[in-house]
Amino acid sequence: MTIQLASLRELQKLDVDIAAARLIVATFDPKIEVIEEPALALESEVTRLRTRLQEVELDERRVELSADEKRVRSKKLEERLTTVRNVREEAAVHAEIDMVRRSLEGAEQEALTLLDQIGRMEERLQESQEALEVAQAEVEPKRDELVGQREAAKIELAGLESRRDLFASGIESRERDTYERILAGGRTVAVADLTEDGACGNCFSVIPLQLQNQILHADDLIRCEGCGVILTPPAAEEPAAEESAVEEPAAEEPAAEEPAAEEPAAEEPAIEEPAAEESAAG
Repeated sequence: MTIQLASLRELQKLDVDIAAARLIVATFDPKIEVIEEPALALESEVTRLRTRLQEVELDERRVELSADEKRVRSKKLEERLTTVRNVREEAAVHAEIDMVRRSLEGAEQEALTLLDQIGRMEERLQESQEALEVAQAEVEPKRDELVGQREAAKIELAGLESRRDLFASGIESRERDTYERILAGGRTVAVADLTEDGACGNCFSVIPLQLQNQILHADDLIRCEGCGVILTPPAAEEPAAEESAVEEPAAEEPAAEEPAAEEPAAEEPAIEEPAAEESAAG
């Protein structure tokens, strides 16, 4: 395999790692949302209650102002009774006073109802605020942990992307552009190995023998006619070269055993001693 084809294969591995890292980063937002959901729901409830309480308080003030105006009106009508000139005017003033008093009683009753409603809403708001504080205290450490993990994942992703850019800059532009064009269509595989049966490792379409030979010799970029990926020699060929490199030191093992072969030579004088004794006896 040529250096360029090996580089394209390595570039694809980097892209796969980057895609996996992006998925990991993307998983943190939903996790954070799940953790924050109870606190966010309580926060929304507190905001809604606070807004509604303000509206009711405005209504209560409006009713109180209306009641004050009716009280003033009623007082003026009572003062007017002292200045009436006949029974007819007196009856008209009394009728208006009765009408104002009834209206005043309605306003006062409405104000009391609103005040009671305000009291209940204030109690509910206080309970919701306390529950929110408890939820936030529970959520904060879990959220901070996930945020920290997300930032670490983002840093790792940025490192992979930087490494990828640097690595891609060392590949010839023609090969790199071909690789990038294949991925531009939203595909995730741009480089695939030729199988041992002579098929594309991506779509498994059978490759003509002539093209197989060209791929095995890695003379040029050969693309699959079925799916368009760049085809490289079978990956199984690479470990064979690695095994031969690993086996080379094994040839040196007998040299390490040479001292063991010298041991019998040290025993030879002991074998010759009986022969010397026999000649002396003769």
